[in-house]
Amino acid sequence: MGRRFRNRITGAPMGLFILRRLGVMILTALCLTFIVFTLTNLEPNLEKLAKNQANARMTDDQVISWLDNRGYNDPMLIKYGRWLGVLPHFTREEDGEVVYSRCATPGTTIEEAGSFCGVLQGNWGWSTVFQNEVLEILGVRGWQTAKLMFFVMLVMVPGALIVGVLAGMKEGSKLDRSLSTFSIGTTATPEYVSGVIFISLLASPMIGPNWFVGSAQTAMDNITFENFTLPVLTIALYGMGYIARMTRASMTEVMTAQYIRTARLKGVSFQQIVLKHALRNALIAPFTVIMLQLPWLLNGVVIVETLFNFKGFGWTLVQAAGNNDIELLLGVSIISVVVVLVTQLISDIGYVFLNPRIRIA
Repeated sequence: MGRRFRNRITGAPMGLFILRRLGVMILTALCLTFIVFTLTNLEPNLEKLAKNQANARMTDDQVISWLDNRGYNDPMLIKYGRWLGVLPHFTREEDGEVVYSRCATPGTTIEEAGSFCGVLQGNWGWSTVFQNEVLEILGVRGWQTAKLMFFVMLVMVPGALIVGVLAGMKEGSKLDRSLSTFSIGTTATPEYVSGVIFISLLASPMIGPNWFVGSAQTAMDNITFENFTLPVLTIALYGMGYIARMTRASMTEVMTAQYIRTARLKGVSFQQIVLKHALRNALIAPFTVIMLQLPWLLNGVVIVETLFNFKGFGWTLVQAAGNNDIELLLGVSIISVVVVLVTQLISDIGYVFLNPRIRIA
């Protein structure tokens, strides 16, 4: 009876905590996407878009007319509301037929075109670079990056935890100094440096043994050890050092706690102290760090996917930015914002569950 009562008491604050966090997430997502929308819809970008879509030799008056006929010169808040799907979309019609509308193809009537067709309605726009639906492009490219991130986490997290725990078990020992040096070295080496080194030493027939002969581009259809190891290692090593250092610091703090000293005085073996008492408490703090690596991986894959020509989310971002593909850039920003906010929410909730000392106010 008492346990049920306590669960009801703690369950209500947890629910309120999640609801508050969701409200903050929505507000943050709106602010961030509006900032990105404003930056991508600045006058120079719109002028470049007009010339790329219509005619590179357009005069200034023709550019203004082209933008006016498509609603690009309307106030920023109105354009953002249309893109989001909370305001009726801009539609230009002549003789009762639609000449331009995001909601329908030319030649249809206004009734057939509809009014609301933004992000909330599932219409993320059309990519001017890939000539395809933005949502479809991000689905395909995002799946490729999801596979890469899965294998990176599979290598990075266990490796970092092992290094951090071993280094923190005996602070100041030779093993601690060696592993700490390794952690600092991996964190201090950017992906574009370690990636080039891996390619030169392990995949170049002129220099190295050419162990990894497969191209990362072929991994999009068929993942093998040869074509996927180098991209995974390049990203994993950079993040591994940071997690390992945080784990070492947490493990060192736990090993000096009073209950660990009491266990030693009672004659408990060192192995049992580490596995049954220290390890669980030492992994509470690194959990947050591990979850926050997911947003960081989105930045890391931009470099690595471009370096290894792996056509995933990061590669798509580079192509969209380099070719002024506004709709695709906005779609990438939505995915990035959602990933960051969701991982932060999971991190906060998980930390509360893992650490019983945390109480939700």
